[in-house]
Amino acid sequence: MNANTPNDSMPNAVEEEVPEIALTDEDILDAMRHISGYLDISTDDFRAIYHFAHRHAADRLVAGICADRLMRKDVPVLRPDMPLAVAARIIAQSGYKSLPVVDDASGVVGMLTENDFLKRLKAGNFLDLLLKMLEDSFEFTHRCHETPVRDAMSSPAVTVAGNAEFREIMHAFHQHSGRCMPVVADDGQLRGLLFRKDVLAAYGTQELS
Repeated sequence: MNANTPNDSMPNAVEEEVPEIALTDEDILDAMRHISGYLDISTDDFRAIYHFAHRHAADRLVAGICADRLMRKDVPVLRPDMPLAVAARIIAQSGYKSLPVVDDASGVVGMLTENDFLKRLKAGNFLDLLLKMLEDSFEFTHRCHETPVRDAMSSPAVTVAGNAEFREIMHAFHQHSGRCMPVVADDGQLRGLLFRKDVLAAYGTQELS
């Protein structure tokens, strides 16, 4: 599921990351008293100017942040018919918490995450899973060796295009709780993997520059 192109109806993710401070009339009047000369402006006008100035400044802070620049390339991929036991080894070796699932044409068909394993194994968390594994009745081998990735993966995956900028990226991240998401080409083929922490780290760098 590709995130929609930003428009006026899309929540302004930039402003969510850089929240405005609500100004009272007293705040505005006090500020105006510190400006020399006569100001023919109402408090509502002042508030409107502040809103647009804040939006412009927030957009300036994240200018240049796009998925293409931040995505990690050459990430391992999983196949829909791959047994979960094999997929688990690939994810563990990658050092990531999740990986994209692609078809024969490299099109993204889903994401397989650690949480997907927990759900499949009917465990609320890893401690719960450990306790279940200590039970003789827990059929861990059967569930992971005979279950294909397609039966456990999260699908459809939330994705973004390579030219997606900060606002669109954050809007897409707000659609799911995962730590990363695939970056895809126009035809849906995988281009890379974008991590939430990399986006926020880039925003912090931009903010300090």
